[in-house]
Amino acid sequence: MSTILVTGGAGYVGSHICRELLRSGHQAIVLDDLSTGRRELAPSTGFIRGDIADEKVLSEVLTENGVEAIVHCAARSLVEESVRNPELYRKVNVDKTEILLNCALQHGVRKVIFSSSCAVFGEPNQVPIPEDHPIQPSHPYGDSKARVESLLTALHHEKGLQYLALRYFNAAGADLEGGIGEWHDPETHLIPIVLDVACGQRPSVTVFGIDYATPDGSCVRDYVHVNDLARAHVLGIHHLENGGESGALNLGTGQGYSVREIVAHAERISGNKIRVEEGPRRQGDPPALVCEIGRAKSWLNWEPQYSDLETILKTAWKWHIRDDDDA
Repeated sequence: MSTILVTGGAGYVGSHICRELLRSGHQAIVLDDLSTGRRELAPSTGFIRGDIADEKVLSEVLTENGVEAIVHCAARSLVEESVRNPELYRKVNVDKTEILLNCALQHGVRKVIFSSSCAVFGEPNQVPIPEDHPIQPSHPYGDSKARVESLLTALHHEKGLQYLALRYFNAAGADLEGGIGEWHDPETHLIPIVLDVACGQRPSVTVFGIDYATPDGSCVRDYVHVNDLARAHVLGIHHLENGGESGALNLGTGQGYSVREIVAHAERISGNKIRVEEGPRRQGDPPALVCEIGRAKSWLNWEPQYSDLETILKTAWKWHIRDDDDA
């Protein structure tokens, strides 16, 4: 089976991708500078601490391990931080990715799976959002992902790079077999924040915006289980190995849940009351982000298997209340 380099493999999604690669018989090599990732989440072997823009380290990793494809997850991913410091997001997410891709091509690695985002769509013109929806990011984070997608397209046409840009909607949940889950510092994702409140680690969760044109006034999002996302990357590698078409795919479920619905379901799963406060809308938050996944179905034969809200919340809660000694 193939040897795959996973950049950012000590992060939330990257670590789950590594596990899925190993389950599928592939070898996973992780390159992560641990600026936001956690060594505990990455595989016990095949870990290299380093920067994706360090060409010396990259060259050694690619040649010494016989890397055949790259899953590129390393990135900054906080919307509010990107608004405060757009230059950081251009440098880390775009400029460093360009160095990574050019180095890969120089070493004959021509297959790349890129962790993109629904943030490239900005405030969508239609919901559910199709893959061919106009790219119109509304903040620097989304713009950085859109710029990398453009770079991949250019390298595909100019240098024969094979790629898939997988546009995640809201990654959620924890590994079905246990051991790893969502672990950010600071935490900005809704579900772990809600579960923090449920287990007494936070006093309340804030609903940002209560006057959106949605059924209950709060934002609606499409949540996809992280194991389903991970499986899509493995299928994507097989797709490229078999000469499949390059392009961008949506990864979601086509089902949206509001912030208030997430809170209500989390109360039921945890058995605890969750205190809610109301706050103003946040910059760049569209009312609803729900996707169509037709291309993922037809290209990869992928459909979400574990992305019902029950499974997402139960696996997230099990990870959330793990023993402190396991953290």
